[in-house]
Amino acid sequence: MSGRSGDEDDERLAAEGEVAVARLAIHSGDLRHAADHLCDAVLADPQLPELHEALAELCAAAGGPAAARELFPLDGRVYLGTVACRAHVEAAAGDWDTAVGLLASAVQYEPARPWAHAAWLAREDLPGLVDPDAVAQAVARATGALPDPLPAEPADAVRPFHDFVQAVLARHDDHVLLLAMASGLTRRLGDTARAVELAERAHRLAPGYLPAVMLGNALRSAGRPERALAVWEAELARVAPDRDDSSSYLAVDVAELYGALGRPAEGLPWLDRVLAAEPEHPKAGPARYGLRHALDGDPAHLLGLADHHRAHPEHEYAQELLERLSHREPWLGLVSGATEATVNVLHQVLAASDTDRDTEIDCTASTVEPPSSVLAVRLALPRSTVGYQAVGEPDPRLPLTEPTTRIWAWDGTDPRPAVAPPAPQSAELVRATAEIFWPTVPAAYDHAVRLAGLPLDDLLGVLVHPPMPREDELGRALLAHQPELWVRAVQVFACLGIAHHRTDQPWEGSERRRVLRDLLLGPEDWVVEAAGFALVAIGWTQPRTRADVAALLQQRLHHGARARRTRVVTILRSLSALVLAAPWMSDEDRALARHLTAREDAADAGADSEPETAGRPGTAEESEPAGEPRPGRLRRLFGRG
Repeated sequence: MSGRSGDEDDERLAAEGEVAVARLAIHSGDLRHAADHLCDAVLADPQLPELHEALAELCAAAGGPAAARELFPLDGRVYLGTVACRAHVEAAAGDWDTAVGLLASAVQYEPARPWAHAAWLAREDLPGLVDPDAVAQAVARATGALPDPLPAEPADAVRPFHDFVQAVLARHDDHVLLLAMASGLTRRLGDTARAVELAERAHRLAPGYLPAVMLGNALRSAGRPERALAVWEAELARVAPDRDDSSSYLAVDVAELYGALGRPAEGLPWLDRVLAAEPEHPKAGPARYGLRHALDGDPAHLLGLADHHRAHPEHEYAQELLERLSHREPWLGLVSGATEATVNVLHQVLAASDTDRDTEIDCTASTVEPPSSVLAVRLALPRSTVGYQAVGEPDPRLPLTEPTTRIWAWDGTDPRPAVAPPAPQSAELVRATAEIFWPTVPAAYDHAVRLAGLPLDDLLGVLVHPPMPREDELGRALLAHQPELWVRAVQVFACLGIAHHRTDQPWEGSERRRVLRDLLLGPEDWVVEAAGFALVAIGWTQPRTRADVAALLQQRLHHGARARRTRVVTILRSLSALVLAAPWMSDEDRALARHLTAREDAADAGADSEPETAGRPGTAEESEPAGEPRPGRLRRLFGRG
């Protein structure tokens, strides 16, 4: 057996085909055409033996490797395959420094490809044939784009280059630049002890900015952050960051290392010093938002990052930091979860080993819950039913104001969609667009622009007629374990699609505002949260709408707080998180949202644990606890059709 994957086999076949065409071109004398095909072949399979044989044939036909250089020009727009082939030609011509530099360039642009698995790079005499200055420059070029640490696949691809560099170091162990650069490469491959050793030697030989930076990085990776701080602060004391452009970036690193150590307040003065000298510094401003967020967790600092990046799109660090701090945070980076008793029972049933699509559950909840929870049950278990015994006060089925948009109707306590299903092609586009995760709030808003052309009726229809999850690993997992997250994701992106509807209309008086307002202030449902998120996303991306969005969210939040005095409001925690994700809300409203969240947390902490699911067929009834109602007061009947 070859042990090669299907993709690898396809790549080899493609490379073999390109080599075959190249050889025909060589034999016909069309050397430039042959070179083009070899450039394509090296992209498909850099290690293909026939490729290197054909390169040798091409060099011979051109009159030798030196003459073959012109077949792989490096002026103008240069392609990766040209760089890789030219590296091998330069090696054949004996210009080792150029060959190593070009190979490093290939590593830089696509590190997971095995460019460094070249026979000539492993020559035992090569370390004595190269200039250490050229090798140091090559290492700097290759490592600049490498993640730290390297994942397994690119690490394996890069390791021969690392071994070559170590062999050069064995001959030039006093070359400061090579020591420093090699430390960075070694660190990325996981040998932090060796990285510290190399950087310490460079720093001893020539104390200065670059050795200090590399030593601090190595110490930090080796789990010695306090020592890294000492090295960096000593260097900054030597050259003040407010008088030296290069060291200003080191000051940012110092500040962020304090943040990583749980001492963000000690990092802020370093950033203030940089910003006083350079207000438009591309990293210090974003880093300051990050440290302030570390101090108090206020999403206002994340909004500041988004506003900063909109004003300075060239400051990519603001976007990078925003993504990092939004990651897996409810509403900031993913759809918030559901807490309904119906959903809790659904999870119990789906966890059973004998559950399948034909499994039936008959849920009878004590009080009416958001009707979208029924969609989640029927998505996973279409033969199931959900009923409600009573309606809490205030009545969650009623909108807060008289709407012009209705998506739910009620037959007593039984909800049903009040709008028609979307056209199949519209449902499919929403299905292809919806996500449970997103990098940032503005990214979610931008991603949904592909829904801008859908009819409004279809976007409303998909809210209550959600398509099945996609046929991929995540989609299958959601359907099998947490179908409610898919329903909520569909609703979120449908509402974001509404946010893009008729953007030629001014916000005030626009159709998109009217519909999102109706949904936000409509019957208590997951769609309320989805519309709220769409409004929050509009506020994040269009500052002029923030006051209006705040007023709408305030109305819904205050209604939820009042309703919570007399009944469970299952969407209240998520609604509070939405308010906190809109930092332009008033201090009073944000304080209320934090209070409501704390109250829900306390209620959860004091709640009795959910009883075990009864065997099937059979019944189980949860006793009614004293005090105010909570999710979980639910009668459950299980059976199989």
